[in-house]
Amino acid sequence: QVQLVESGGGLVQAGGSLRLSCAASGRGFSMYAMGWFRQAPGKEREFVAVVSWSGRDTYYADSVKGRFTISREYGKNTVYLQMNSLKPEDTAVYYCASSRYYRADYDGYNYWGQGTQVTVSS
Repeated sequence: QVQLVESGGGLVQAGGSLRLSCAASGRGFSMYAMGWFRQAPGKEREFVAVVSWSGRDTYYADSVKGRFTISREYGKNTVYLQMNSLKPEDTAVYYCASSRYYRADYDGYNYWGQGTQVTVSS
């Protein structure tokens, strides 16, 4: 069974850091792009970052650019999101997702994790 499992969320003060992890199980995930999304209460799920299957290409939402870093090891099924200089507006449930294509549209992400809560206090 295909599974994506996020971990690393928690409560942190503004200006602090967290690192999220997403572990994928199932065949072929090392060849898929891996992305992070987030959703705050009452808001739509929004794109955060994506990394290609090779780990060589990354893309970030403007809201997190310069503060967050997505990474993966080549050929492995785990992706990370290092979050620095966290702001209260970063508070959301963070989801990892897998796509066959780098820079895929939202509907191009076929598999999703259950989410991990990130809460940033001011």
